[in-house]
Amino acid sequence: MRYDFAPMEGITDATFRQVHYRHFSGIDRYYMPFISPTIHRSLTNREARELPLADEVPFTAVPQLLGKNIADILWAVDVCKDRGYQVVNINLGCPSGTVVSKGKGSGMLADPDALDRFLDELYTSASLPISLKTRIGMTDPEEFTRLLEIYTQYPVAELIIHPRVRNAFYSGSCNLDAFQAAVDCCAFPLCYNGNLNSKKDIASIAERFPGIDTVMIGRGLVANPGMLSPDGTTRKQLDAFLSDLSESYAVTFGNRRNAIFRMKENWHYLISMFEGSEKHWKQLRKTTDYDTFQSIANDIIHNLPMREDCVPTW
Repeated sequence: MRYDFAPMEGITDATFRQVHYRHFSGIDRYYMPFISPTIHRSLTNREARELPLADEVPFTAVPQLLGKNIADILWAVDVCKDRGYQVVNINLGCPSGTVVSKGKGSGMLADPDALDRFLDELYTSASLPISLKTRIGMTDPEEFTRLLEIYTQYPVAELIIHPRVRNAFYSGSCNLDAFQAAVDCCAFPLCYNGNLNSKKDIASIAERFPGIDTVMIGRGLVANPGMLSPDGTTRKQLDAFLSDLSESYAVTFGNRRNAIFRMKENWHYLISMFEGSEKHWKQLRKTTDYDTFQSIANDIIHNLPMREDCVPTW
């Protein structure tokens, strides 16, 4: 089985990816949170930091692009090629209201004919192989039938499927029958993404879909960063990882106060590993003092009981 780390905006940035790789094993590819190119045809300083030269990092990373303007996307694909990447992923799954309202991300699924035209131009002109990350529709799983008719026309490098409709966001169960429909009709590689919060969840998907050899894990790995490591997430590993991450963020963002705000995004998921953590989590959310934040975090890591198998509770 190949394991991919899903892109999560505001969490799995370049700093996080590098620190995670230093402390935990088991990830085959790290997907980058999306870059949304514009008519200005230039990377911002942040985008350049988030899209390092491919040979500058010791792991495999995959850029992800979000947009509906084909000229902008093709320009960004060329940039990724120039920076040494071998494949680019197009985001057709982001359910964010601000993204969808602009007709991007999963908003592109609302107009299948326009999506078809976009993909036709993309696969005709792109300078790199293109993979797609998709949901199964906007409001109704039945929409996936038409989407699959479109996808199967093109040389998709890989189709990553999050089997929920856009309106479900990340709640409720995943539609495994919809994923099976893709298994039945797609000749290109497929990757399963959604509700993989433990090794048991991964084993269940592998049993249900024995022909699938790639899964993408997001929230489950942020909550349990050593899920795929041989020893799992130990207190010692977690302490070292978070100390490194906090110090690295302080460098990236210029000061420790800004590092706290990014660390809170990680702790939003990490806190689910620990029993009886409600009071500590409230304290973490409220504080803006770096030393106080670290003291509360250390108390959580070293003194609170860890949930069995570190399975999140969401």
